[in-house]
Amino acid sequence: MKIANYQGVIERYRRFLPVSKDTPVVTLLEGNTPLIFSPKISEILGEKFRVFLKYEGLNPTASFKDRGMTVAVSLAKEEKQSAVICASTGNTSASAAAYAARAGLKCIVLIPQGAIALGKLAQALMHKAEVIAIKGNFDDALRLVRDISSHYPVRLVNSLNPHRIEGQKTAAFEIIDTLGDAPTFHSLPVGNAGNITAYWKGYKEYYSYKKASHLPVMLGFQAKGSSPIVEGRPFKKPKTIATAIRIGNPASWQKALEAKEESKGTIDAVTDREIVYAYKLLASQEGVFVEPASSASVAGLFKLKKEGYFKPFEKKLKRIIITCTLTGHGLKDPQLAVKKVKPPKVVEPLLEAVINKANI
Repeated sequence: MKIANYQGVIERYRRFLPVSKDTPVVTLLEGNTPLIFSPKISEILGEKFRVFLKYEGLNPTASFKDRGMTVAVSLAKEEKQSAVICASTGNTSASAAAYAARAGLKCIVLIPQGAIALGKLAQALMHKAEVIAIKGNFDDALRLVRDISSHYPVRLVNSLNPHRIEGQKTAAFEIIDTLGDAPTFHSLPVGNAGNITAYWKGYKEYYSYKKASHLPVMLGFQAKGSSPIVEGRPFKKPKTIATAIRIGNPASWQKALEAKEESKGTIDAVTDREIVYAYKLLASQEGVFVEPASSASVAGLFKLKKEGYFKPFEKKLKRIIITCTLTGHGLKDPQLAVKKVKPPKVVEPLLEAVINKANI
């Protein structure tokens, strides 16, 4: 749904957000991202399915984090903070740095050394954030920023900050506004688990305002090598090619479980192979290029279909609507794309050579 004279998430959903008329709104016109029908994935799942892709890679810094950051940074500015701080595997750092730059605030970012995708690191550096790499993982970085923000005058803008969740819940509002109701299922990747928490909060709030006739079943997917919620234990050394969800001890673990239980849904794990398959399918057959973690939401659907998870719903429902959150753009992590596809063909600059190589 395109909005005329769109002014960003806060202005569109002001009455649902913890802001006042005095809040200095810091926006890059985030939100209002497309909900794209997916003919191929719908076909794979079956004739009763209609799958829609909530493409959050079209936010200003190319990830869903901007929804929460506009609220968190706006309120930090209202409260006269001079700096914000976050731990990040990439997307949070890019978003925090951009919104801090817009607000005129200092931004400090802690990242795991060697574990952040190049596209995301470039964003944070270009926005003039103070980026510090630590010899540890994301969980070590998060522990440090929590400690720093509790003892020094800097505002934490990870999803532990409830203002982040408030902003991110607006994606659920947009889905209902576009579809006219809530979907049957909502599928999304799970890393630090703030996003599944936010979507569930958004769906419940819109339902309470009678803007939806029902609540969706929430489907969350972690990478198998980084699946603490699925396994019921922290991962000291999480491993996955999907860097955005390479988190061993999610901050919103309990809230994610509440979303799963309250919606009668599931949180499951998909392998890196399954993630790459969905990643390549989205790009080659749907024309949607996402970062690897994003495709976990689609990989999870394929896994559940194979296991027969949807059969009871297919028997009793005439149509099954599924929305999938695609959290970030593919250019966030171009290294994987280059590794997973064939390199360009090289020929002499001659018409015949090009025609032959292109098989025209």
